[in-house]
Amino acid sequence: MVPIIKLLLVSPFHGGSHRAWAEGLQKHSRAEIRILSLPARFWKWRMHGGSVSLALEFLDDPWQPDLIMATDMLDLSTFLALTRKKSYTVPGILYCHENQLTYPMPENARGNRKPELVQETDRHYPFINLTSMLAADRVIFNSIYHEKEFLAALPGYLRRFPETRLPGAARAIRGKSAVAYPGIEIPSGTPAPDDSRDEAPLIIWNQRWEYDKNPGEFFGALVKLKQHGLNFRLAVCGEQFSEKPAEITRALETLSSELVHCGYADQETYLRLLADSDIVFSTAIHEFFGISILEAVANRAFPILPARLSYPELIPEAFHRDCLYRTPSEMMSRLEKAIVEREWSSSVAGSLGEIMREKFSWPRLAGCYDQLFEEALSDRI
Repeated sequence: MVPIIKLLLVSPFHGGSHRAWAEGLQKHSRAEIRILSLPARFWKWRMHGGSVSLALEFLDDPWQPDLIMATDMLDLSTFLALTRKKSYTVPGILYCHENQLTYPMPENARGNRKPELVQETDRHYPFINLTSMLAADRVIFNSIYHEKEFLAALPGYLRRFPETRLPGAARAIRGKSAVAYPGIEIPSGTPAPDDSRDEAPLIIWNQRWEYDKNPGEFFGALVKLKQHGLNFRLAVCGEQFSEKPAEITRALETLSSELVHCGYADQETYLRLLADSDIVFSTAIHEFFGISILEAVANRAFPILPARLSYPELIPEAFHRDCLYRTPSEMMSRLEKAIVEREWSSSVAGSLGEIMREKFSWPRLAGCYDQLFEEALSDRI
């Protein structure tokens, strides 16, 4: 019998998709995984101070891992330096949910324009990502799109420094990088939607209410649907802004008769809304993966997504024509068709959902991680 690998998973911003990924991997991997974490708040302080507080906690624990895997919110180089008495022989893996180099800045996050790479005042945060990648034995990105985007942007970022610009950094990272998709928890016995029901189709918003998800355009499109006389229901269940922009508040008032849920949903409510959803669509200007979108698609919601970012990679090519859009007018026409031709959209969503449940389920993907863990260990022998 193959010995179980002991893995320490360091998650300094442990919430949302980061927490779902960590707990899903812990549940389905063959490895014995212990999670060392901090709450998901104060992200800048987590990137600066999380490595110190978590390193001290790790040193106080007599448990010795075979591998250390950290998320991109950790300064891995500092963590390994502070724990070298325990970690000097332990391979380190960095898992990149996102990065601070190509994440769009709020002031540049309007419309579909490509965001500036990073503001001068925040130049240090991408550098923490960079040094963590260089310190790691393996770097794992959550999508091919993410890997390519980061490596393409890195040389331009380094040219902004005065000298010794690390010309080999991108090559070094590329040589030890891989891609492993986050898995999706598929509840057993999730019922297929009943196409004979009398209710209007349910559109779900299950993303964060932040600028990079472009909620203003999303709700604006729904207001237009209502003005065009189309009937639909709306479930809004993502993590919300502390203060909603006025345009979204006005849109929600206009859509009050369509709303069946508005506010953060607990797990039971969220799973019920996912099972009942008919349509999910995105207006995001940036997405490294899109786990909430895929959760809805796996639950047989018809997706309407931008033909860019990570979506063309995740949605099978046979469905691109029906599900991906390039312009706002294409987005509106696909929305209207999905509502009006409900039997057609339900059939497409059912076929696509089965594919996505198979492709992105944790039982299928966990083995890819286990193989990467074994390779990281063998590289050190």
